[in-house]
Amino acid sequence: MNHNLGLAFRARKITVGTDLSIQALRNGQLYLILLATDASDLTKKKVYDKSKTYQVEVIENLSSIELSQAIGKQDIKVIGITDRGFSQLLMNEKRK
Repeated sequence: MNHNLGLAFRARKITVGTDLSIQALRNGQLYLILLATDASDLTKKKVYDKSKTYQVEVIENLSSIELSQAIGKQDIKVIGITDRGFSQLLMNEKRK
């Protein structure tokens, strides 16, 4: 998953951070949200509530360290995927 997440980042098909991801969600631009397993309870509640409202799937199976390393940044808790193809790719990887 990390490899494809890095590709999505280089292709500029992601939003990084809670606020930017929720804003993109409101604008109908997200197809998938990746949430760090070690995100705060408030962040998790905010992301899950908004994703339920806008019917976008949330994957919570990577730590913030793994998410951060995948895109070469530090302390990342929320990543939004803005491309349908990448979101399908990441969801298929999760199911394996």
